[in-house]
Amino acid sequence: MFGARMRIKLIGNPVSGGDARPRIQAALGTLRDLGCEVDLCMTAARGDARQAASLAVSEGYDRVVAAGGDGTLNEVVNGVVSPDLPIGFLPLGTVNVFALEAGIPLQLEKACAVAVQGVPRAITLGKINGELFLLMASAGWDAAAVAHVRPGLKKLLGRMAYAVSAVETLLFRPLSALQLQLPDGRCLKGFGVVVSNCRFYGGRYMVTPAASMFKDDLEVCLLCQGSRAALLRFALSLALKRPLRAPLVELLTVDEISLKGDGVAIQVDGDDFGTLPVLIEVVPRAITMMLPGDSFTERTVDVDSQVTR
Repeated sequence: MFGARMRIKLIGNPVSGGDARPRIQAALGTLRDLGCEVDLCMTAARGDARQAASLAVSEGYDRVVAAGGDGTLNEVVNGVVSPDLPIGFLPLGTVNVFALEAGIPLQLEKACAVAVQGVPRAITLGKINGELFLLMASAGWDAAAVAHVRPGLKKLLGRMAYAVSAVETLLFRPLSALQLQLPDGRCLKGFGVVVSNCRFYGGRYMVTPAASMFKDDLEVCLLCQGSRAALLRFALSLALKRPLRAPLVELLTVDEISLKGDGVAIQVDGDDFGTLPVLIEVVPRAITMMLPGDSFTERTVDVDSQVTR
């Protein structure tokens, strides 16, 4: 089918979405049934996926396949750091935003088929303080919610644990201002910001519907008002799919942006990234991902109704 057998490094996070071990083992069997020679690496700690992916580059594998959530895929991307080695993704995480964005099936056997037989596409990434990100970086109350989500609650409730933490943050944690420095010299003030490479945010919510991993820029949504009532309006607008409008938000397109704010939390691809300041840049066509032939770039999707510039 493939001539010489494709050599795949399968990097699996056994705690993605709870207990992912059975699904990772099933993926191992499916990839081998597709005619591939597969070596499995199970991660045990943060950073293991990145290290395994980096070794896969030097060891001459034909493909790296990440089995886990968006955080696992983020690590693999930072380990490969090249468009020359295609990356496949098996979405086993809590939210799986990249799979939603790219149209990768959540059904395991179909995702395995895409990882092996899909279309290789060069995609654009963001870079934050030298680290690549696949989806988004956000600072403010939502990042604080990510930082303070309780692991036990996440295991029990899955993606709903983030909603619980977001409500707790909204009601009980102090709101801090932040500053955006643009390359043209403008300085903007806000109380939360999303810098995104994709349309979806935290699941199927759209904050930056003009964003695309095939464009050479990043989209920014700045929350301009800092009251708890404003945050509630923002959250309700997302939940109810209502337009986000000025003066509540301001939308920007950038290729570079600096964020500053004393002690303001920031998250990257759904994982805590500490606090500001950070420098965010776009990196066009940074990696190659295996995507479905009918990925979202080739479908007509109605995304224009949720955000009004």
